Amino acid sequence: MGNRSIAFHYFGCKVNFAETSALIRQFRERGFQIRDFKEPADVYVISTCVVTAVAEKKCRAAIRQAHKLNSDGKIAVIGCFPELSPGELENMEGVSIVLGHTGKFSLPEAVENLFSPSDHKHPDLPAATDFIPSWSFGDRTRSFLKIQDGCDYYCSYCTIPFARGHSRSDKIENIIRNAKEFARAGIREVVLTGVNIGDFGRHNNESFLGLVQALECADCVSRIRISSIEPDLLNDEIIDLVGSSGKFMPHFHIPLQSGSDMVLKLMKRKYDTELFASRIRKIRDSLPLACIATDVMVGFPGETDANFRETHEFIEGLELSYMHVFSYSRRENTLAAKMPEPVQDTVKKQRSQLLQRLSEKKKKAFYLKNKGSDARVLFEGDNSDGFMHGFTENYLKVRTKFDPELVNKIVEVRLEELDGKPEFFLNSEMAK
Repeated sequence: MGNRSIAFHYFGCKVNFAETSALIRQFRERGFQIRDFKEPADVYVISTCVVTAVAEKKCRAAIRQAHKLNSDGKIAVIGCFPELSPGELENMEGVSIVLGHTGKFSLPEAVENLFSPSDHKHPDLPAATDFIPSWSFGDRTRSFLKIQDGCDYYCSYCTIPFARGHSRSDKIENIIRNAKEFARAGIREVVLTGVNIGDFGRHNNESFLGLVQALECADCVSRIRISSIEPDLLNDEIIDLVGSSGKFMPHFHIPLQSGSDMVLKLMKRKYDTELFASRIRKIRDSLPLACIATDVMVGFPGETDANFRETHEFIEGLELSYMHVFSYSRRENTLAAKMPEPVQDTVKKQRSQLLQRLSEKKKKAFYLKNKGSDARVLFEGDNSDGFMHGFTENYLKVRTKFDPELVNKIVEVRLEELDGKPEFFLNSEMAK
């Protein structure tokens, strides 16, 4: 297969990114040439997302783009979309392989079988309850490590439990071993990812707290970040550990979705606004300069103007760093799809814009609060018009003139010059 070329494109979460990276490594080991997705290739792999209707639309567009680049090429569509709508994908022009989450890790065998079917048997598929470890390894600065998959929460608007199945996790000993290997490979930072990482270990007689305690004590990478974690699963012990740690970064992403308790109940979320606010207060007491991001959904069925005002006022009163704002997207086979009182698209757009402005205001305040403080920046290897960037422990973006000696280095700096993006700028002398 040494003469074959393959291109990858993923949509959605960092779990998809980690899994796609794992597949790229497998194909490279088999002798495939890895191409950019915008170039002609023998095989195109699209790792899909179904969180919103827009995500599905982008997946379809990527399939059409690949077929246009090489009408004779083979297209493999994997992940969430095949779990929910395999028939639609199989009927799209150019699509040769459709594999859901159970089958996607047999993709190398399935692709090779397309070119030499007589030489390869159909691989045994893992069970739907199996956990398949994955991590990104292309960027020597940072690795995204999947520690958990699936979800048992069944929020009324979400299809992820149907697409990815029940919650399941890796074992702590395996994660520690991987983190040590990353350190030996020169990776300085690991981001723990999953669909619902706070649920880690529940079926293995382990826990997320046990994992972070084990990683804190392990001789592994210098920096560890926790990706999105549900407020009801983020307890005081985890926050206290991050507060006293020299390894876990003061950076939290805690989804809110709505600041109205009535809407949270309709969404079937497992917390109320008081619990969410208590998590923010606890973090601020322990880590005054921590980055705290959140997700907020606007336009959920039945969300009134009064409910939205509740959300806006609630968020305005919290010391958050920024928000990811998105509009409700109707998903078939969910409870929300059958709910009355849909919100008009024009209203969703107006509400989204109001929250985006609030997010920008909070982000600027967060950066200004950190101005004049000392920080440690891990610089990445990008070179954009002569500049490079990195991130502080609390996820402030820092830019400086490109210097190859700074790549993958953790540099102590003073955060002084702030531009309007916002991000901090360092001259070359400061970065040294």
